[in-house]
Amino acid sequence: METAKLFMSGRSQAVRLPKRFRFSGAEVAIRKEGDSVILSPLSRHAALEAFLAMPCFPDFSVERETVQQVQQKELF
Repeated sequence: METAKLFMSGRSQAVRLPKRFRFSGAEVAIRKEGDSVILSPLSRHAALEAFLAMPCFPDFSVERETVQQVQQKELF
């Protein structure tokens, strides 16, 4: 089993990963399972994927009031 070093970065704890465990990009997804912390790569479309995975609400309505057109007046 390989190990990684823990250190403080400001007021946050950070982990220095060995080279072979490096991620591309600037962020990773993180979750906790029991005593383990799991880091996973974030896809470029992670926010969209998370939104599309959300359940639909049966009382959600896409109907909306009609917006009245604003009359434009000439200034000069």
